[in-house]
Amino acid sequence: MNDMTTGSPLKILVTFSLPMLISMIFQQMYSVVDTIVAGRFISANALAAVGASYPITTLFIAFATGASVGCSVVVSQMFGRKDYREVKTASCTAILSILVLAAVLTVIGLQAADPLLRVIGTPSKIFAAASLYLKVYLLGLISLFLYNTATALFNGLGDSFTPLCFLIFSSVLNIALDLFLVIVCKWGILGVAWATFIAQGLASLLATATFVRRVLKLKSEGKVKKFDRAMLPMMIRIAVPSVCQQSFVSVGVFLVQGLINSFGEITIASFAAALKVNTFACMTMNTLPTALSSFASQNIGAGKMDRVYQGLKISIIIAMVVAACSNILFLVCGDPIIGLFADDLDRAAIIKEGMQFLHICAPFYFLIAVKNCCDSVLRGGGAMGQFMTTTFADLFLRVVIAYILVLCFQMGYSGVCWSYPIGWILGTALSVVFFKSGKWKLARL
Repeated sequence: MNDMTTGSPLKILVTFSLPMLISMIFQQMYSVVDTIVAGRFISANALAAVGASYPITTLFIAFATGASVGCSVVVSQMFGRKDYREVKTASCTAILSILVLAAVLTVIGLQAADPLLRVIGTPSKIFAAASLYLKVYLLGLISLFLYNTATALFNGLGDSFTPLCFLIFSSVLNIALDLFLVIVCKWGILGVAWATFIAQGLASLLATATFVRRVLKLKSEGKVKKFDRAMLPMMIRIAVPSVCQQSFVSVGVFLVQGLINSFGEITIASFAAALKVNTFACMTMNTLPTALSSFASQNIGAGKMDRVYQGLKISIIIAMVVAACSNILFLVCGDPIIGLFADDLDRAAIIKEGMQFLHICAPFYFLIAVKNCCDSVLRGGGAMGQFMTTTFADLFLRVVIAYILVLCFQMGYSGVCWSYPIGWILGTALSVVFFKSGKWKLARL
């Protein structure tokens, strides 16, 4: 657990974000490996099935991520004030609340899985496989929620290394199980789903148990409550806008997937591959801004606003460098990267359409770099209304533009591709305006 209110902002952010970067790489390996194994060792239709279920899984991931943000911000600000009794109470309250939420969403998800697949027009050739994969994934929601919460709480206390250890273990196990269950046991897409379920479940149990043991060692005075009804609304105030923000993104992916599904199985597979690569690049750029959120939260809690500005400047510069590196990588190695997701029969077609998406979107990654950094300060300061607004604007414009370009201008798949950078432009402009307004300085808990 690290105090981020003293010392060099550059050193703190880089040291804290490096384990998070490695964590992100391994975390993305979950979905990337699932997609590669489905495409290379099963079929293009299996790849399309995983891709078709992706926008639905992101809806539930949005809840897990958003809820964990609310827990992290509250715990982080209390840790910045060195109120360790409240840190313990908040942590226990967060974990118990997350368990209840995850159980409810599991029941809802299993009932809604098939109707949601029908809403986005999943082709009949891949419907059964997509439904099977999705339902097994939903059975693991409790593990997903617990792991995200434990990771967010560790980050709130300035510890990004501990969850990394569990994630590396889980990711390696997931890859091994993917290959064993699909290639050796011949379970097909069911093997891909169960590999994620088992690996994620073990990681969540280990991470949660370790966090609880670590927090209990903090020296504090007074009684620690296992559940605080007064503290829960404080978390909800931060979590609800975060859940909405994450959900907006997921709903956008969900609605756009409806357009993609109308173009046929090959385009579905191509978009799934390109979206995985794009998400990997965007998450890499978001690593330092995620660290910035904890950094900003602790320093806002301590009243050190000058350090927040220093952290923002450093984060933007580094994120810009990462964006430039992603563009160079796609220019030089884009074709073989997309080719990893396809079997020999459909590789040429999938590479062509997959690279079309990356060639249109990648030059605008610098906008994501700026937006993510400004949003992190807004979130760290608890200005969740502004944080949510920037994402909603990005989403709304992206979805509307996609449908206009496809349905009105008959641009087809390229219309969907161009909707992404157009949405980023507006979202970034709003993030900068809201940051400059300074409301985040007044939103301390």
